[in-house]
Amino acid sequence: MKDRSSMGKLARVITWCVLCAGALAMLVPFYIMLTMALKSPDDLATSTYLQWPRHLEWGNFLTVLTNPNVSFPLFFRNTAFIAICVTTGVVLTSALVAFPFARLEFDGKSRLFTLLLSTMMLPGIVTMIPNYVLFRYLHWIDTYNPLIVPAFFGGGAYNIFLMRQFFFSIPKELDEAAMLDGASNAVTFWRVILPLAKPALATVGVFTFVGTWQDFMGPLIYINDPQKQTLEVGLRSYQSLAGSQFHLVMAASVMVTLPLIVLFFLTQRFFVKGIVMSGIK
Repeated sequence: MKDRSSMGKLARVITWCVLCAGALAMLVPFYIMLTMALKSPDDLATSTYLQWPRHLEWGNFLTVLTNPNVSFPLFFRNTAFIAICVTTGVVLTSALVAFPFARLEFDGKSRLFTLLLSTMMLPGIVTMIPNYVLFRYLHWIDTYNPLIVPAFFGGGAYNIFLMRQFFFSIPKELDEAAMLDGASNAVTFWRVILPLAKPALATVGVFTFVGTWQDFMGPLIYINDPQKQTLEVGLRSYQSLAGSQFHLVMAASVMVTLPLIVLFFLTQRFFVKGIVMSGIK
């Protein structure tokens, strides 16, 4: 028994060491980005990337924000608007599509779900040109419609699958009790199932918001007006203008990344719970 207990403690110690090493490896790039963003040009030239700056240059962020050629405050508003709209559409429609797959019975249910999952095997690059032709035919080029409207048509196979798995973890007796009280499927979905699915909704919301916030190809392809561009495209433009001023480029990168870090810490509890409970079935 003592040997087994000792082996268990050793395994836990090794696991924690591996996890800490992995976490440290993930944090090093963020640390380097932050240290470079807070350095002056002279400090950057006379120190290593890992060395903490001798004098914190908070003015680098102000220099980036007040640049007349690249308007980061405008890009923040544009990106936030698109991300909020897309997240709302994906969260609502993925839950709507997942509900009948998880809680209802109808002909062809398994075949339809298999067909839905098969779309995950289709690379986005394959549909890029057909989508552009379609949106050009609809006169949606240089508008936000190609970036926002598709989010309200199902939310994507992965999000539907995630919501479906979470709905499986909710007891079926709740649906039956609601039906005995005279509730329709729509009422059961909105009043019973959806309020219990907050962890899964938060998980889908975080994934979608982060993906939309970091989207580069979509705005680059569909948006031509510089006043409508988003942060990722603006950051690439600023990188071209800043040239070798890496402290300013890193300051801009910190500002682009910071909202995502704040979002994760605010929703971490729901995010982890949603991932865990979606894997129960």
